[in-house]
Amino acid sequence: MDLNAVQMFVNVVQAGSLSAAASRLNTPLPTLSRRMRELEQDLKVQLLERSARGIKLTDAGMRLYEHALRGIDALLEAEQTVRSDQDCLRGRLRLSLPPVFEPWWELLSAFQREYPGIQVSVYETERRVDLVQDGIDVALRVGAIMHEAMVARLLLAYRHVLVASPRLLRRLGEPVVPEDLHRYPCAGWSRDASAPPMWRLGDIVFEPKAMLTTNNYEHLRSRALAGEAVTELPPFLATQGLRSGHLCPVLAGHPLPEQQINLVYPSHRNPSSIVRAYLNFCQRQMCRFLSPTPYQLPGQR
Repeated sequence: MDLNAVQMFVNVVQAGSLSAAASRLNTPLPTLSRRMRELEQDLKVQLLERSARGIKLTDAGMRLYEHALRGIDALLEAEQTVRSDQDCLRGRLRLSLPPVFEPWWELLSAFQREYPGIQVSVYETERRVDLVQDGIDVALRVGAIMHEAMVARLLLAYRHVLVASPRLLRRLGEPVVPEDLHRYPCAGWSRDASAPPMWRLGDIVFEPKAMLTTNNYEHLRSRALAGEAVTELPPFLATQGLRSGHLCPVLAGHPLPEQQINLVYPSHRNPSSIVRAYLNFCQRQMCRFLSPTPYQLPGQR
């Protein structure tokens, strides 16, 4: 049964005639008349008796009208309740994010459009913050969650990608196995300035002789785009360059390890209505902002 046609039927009954309902709904009269016939054919019963003076409900039409009206009223009440809940949610949401996590910026913007009464404070850091001590409601974490005092909601898994510019690959050729990278300039991410980067490429652990190490992936991307180095990037930073042809995947048959994205919050603290709204929104909407899997290249999982 077409629920839109049922709603049109209710409007016809309330307006008293097809022409009045067509005017109210801003729908052409022939279209409305056809939809009513299709509804009757679908239900295999006559709902309306038509005459020059208007319409009259049959017994079956009266039963449908009474049930449909209650259903529409219930839906309108549910909609009003949801809108009221969103309007009533007011307060501050304190979040921790990894640096340069661009897809989440758009998601947070959409969250605040849906919940305009919620003020969001974002703290970007590589440090694993103490949520309780630092006053953080929810943290977005990349990697495995081992803290027993935390509740984690897994959002998705992804892999970083190894990339280089076509210019660099034309000059030095395509690497076939990880050991080939010893003859390429490499740049790598490292949290600690004294620690060399390590790449696990498939089953092989490779330590590049890095001409640059940094904890800023945007810096790594700029050096790759300039044709100066092979580097690893989170796919959301690599996707545009790969699609435009300014970057090429390197050693795609030797994928980097799978990583996880989780939202975490303290297990001993009952989540507030604001935190629950944020968690549920992220769970519902992440596919819109992180799909078709911006963190995941074709053939990767």
